Amino acid sequence: MRIQYLGHSCFRLTSASGTAVVTDPYRGVGYEMPKGVFSDIITVSHGHFDHNYISGVEGAFSVVNTAGEFQINDVEIVGVESFHDSMQGVLRGKNCIFTIQMDGIRVCHFGDLGEEVSSEILQKIGNVDVVLLPIGGTYTITAEQAKEYVDALAPIAVIPMHYKPKDGALDIDCAKNFLSLFDEKMIERAEKGEFDFSLSAWKSSGKKLLYMERMREYE
Repeated sequence: MRIQYLGHSCFRLTSASGTAVVTDPYRGVGYEMPKGVFSDIITVSHGHFDHNYISGVEGAFSVVNTAGEFQINDVEIVGVESFHDSMQGVLRGKNCIFTIQMDGIRVCHFGDLGEEVSSEILQKIGNVDVVLLPIGGTYTITAEQAKEYVDALAPIAVIPMHYKPKDGALDIDCAKNFLSLFDEKMIERAEKGEFDFSLSAWKSSGKKLLYMERMREYE
């Protein structure tokens, strides 16, 4: 599976057969999505402008934006409801967490999760291999709260998202605090914004956290 980080909470996951899933396409965060991004499927965790910019993606895609179970091509998607804030949605409403299974890998995209870890939400999510977690705080869980999810779920790989890069405009934290919670030898850095991920190779590497800088251009 190829993982490409397009910025903010947006990734492009591509299966061995070529099926592509784009998560939470965005605009208005101080920088723009790369142009020319094609997808077969788009997942949208909630309706805010920085997570639902589907017109920024090309292709005859299917959109998944609700809880439920979905089978599209060779991809299985399960969505479960959560909250965008710590007050059961009073401040910012609901958020959908999507587990995307392709190439035998279960990738969990947490969207704009705002609620702290609990036995209830852990049961909803179930077992996952890779977690794509917001870490910037303000509108989502903080770096420390994200680490609590990592400890509770014990995924094979952790990829942070929804943090502030140098050209970011949102009032959220940078990645430094979250990275500091891991031993440096456990961190793999993908500076070009893409990574070919296999469970066996990742396990052999002894790494835990995959830190991805976003792709600036897309071809």
